[in-house]
Amino acid sequence: MAQRDVKQRIDSVKNIRKITSAMQMVAAARLRRAELRIAALRPYAGAIRRMTRQAAAAAGGEIASMPILQQHEQENVVAVLLVTGDRGLAGAFNSQIIRAGLRAAAEYEAEGKTVRFYASGRRGVSSLVFRNLDPAGRYIGFTDRPSYADARDIAQDLVQAYVDGEVDRVEVFYNGYVSALTQEVRREVLLPLQRATIDEAIAEAEAEDGPETGHHALVEYEPDPDVILERLVPDYVEISIYRALLESTASEHGARMTAMRSASENAAEVIEDLTLEMNRARQAEITQEIMEVVAGAESLT
Repeated sequence: MAQRDVKQRIDSVKNIRKITSAMQMVAAARLRRAELRIAALRPYAGAIRRMTRQAAAAAGGEIASMPILQQHEQENVVAVLLVTGDRGLAGAFNSQIIRAGLRAAAEYEAEGKTVRFYASGRRGVSSLVFRNLDPAGRYIGFTDRPSYADARDIAQDLVQAYVDGEVDRVEVFYNGYVSALTQEVRREVLLPLQRATIDEAIAEAEAEDGPETGHHALVEYEPDPDVILERLVPDYVEISIYRALLESTASEHGARMTAMRSASENAAEVIEDLTLEMNRARQAEITQEIMEVVAGAESLT
């Protein structure tokens, strides 16, 4: 390769490294904000979970009469919500969620069940459409900074589909945030919402925030606890989806930061290799010129 061509490649790789370095810094800043939002959500989510548990205990046998808490006799239709991102360049962040959702769908279909997809994020929507799996719900344009209203929109569609009998089970797949370098695929059942699920979530909240201590005041419910519970359960589903969105956002920024760091490091290695190649080409050109001068001088003697 000519010296000029190598120099052009070096300049191109340097420009790419500038872009990846800038994207890495942007992802790092957004990751910090996403971590703060997750931390801010925990007290509210814990309070909703505790209130749901207390109202469920007070409602007692009246729980079974609530449509949202009724478990369908057969689970013929399963709704699968895939939480992905709107953008790529984040390593395996999006693909691992899509693979996990499709793998679960294949297992359900092998059992004779029907799978109904819902997707959050352009990557999830486009991947399903590409596979001719038209999602029943599409939610895009907010994955960089999801709001509670976005979670409410998704929850309302899923809860309504469950109450109307269109689906018999609702599962969500998302990237759980562990650290900037680690994200894990999580699979959770949103509906049917059983008492065990609520108690399990309470135990998780207490593990994060510490167990409740001290004496508890006598709680009087107005209106009745079953009415309050009927309002709290949708909030519980919304909170669960909102947490999944926030965790996914933090995971996306962490994955993109890691991917861009790796890209920058790879670009540096490529620049080093091309620089060596350019130096060899320059040395070869100089050697060739010296040989031509020597040959010319010898021809004159």
